[in-house]
Amino acid sequence: MLRAIKSEADYERALTEIEVLFESQPNTPQGDRLETLTTLVEAYEQKRYPISPPDPIEALLYHLESRGLTRQDLEPYLGSQARVEEVLTRRRALTIGMIRRLHDGLGLPAEILIRPYKLSRSAAQPAFAPDRPQGL
Repeated sequence: MLRAIKSEADYERALTEIEVLFESQPNTPQGDRLETLTTLVEAYEQKRYPISPPDPIEALLYHLESRGLTRQDLEPYLGSQARVEEVLTRRRALTIGMIRRLHDGLGLPAEILIRPYKLSRSAAQPAFAPDRPQGL
């Protein structure tokens, strides 16, 4: 009988059973049980071990590396070579215009790029910093 996964012990039992059923054929009783167990495990993992969205600069660096792009490839979206360097070293925050261009041009999710992130201590404060209340 299948039931909700409510504890680590339930989770471990489900993982063990998934391992046994892993080679099951779809549309068979074993395949259906595997699919159901996998869904229950995924739901438990999302609840118990949530994954935070990435930091905007980490996401940008990952995008560059995973697609074989260079910092120079960011110039149309961020500005000059110096501006790209300032953004990637966290001395300058992404602006709304930069975020729009990165989203439109490279397909980076805007919801990740707009997340607040820490700038380096030597960074000049931008006119708008998402993590700083206005007027301070």
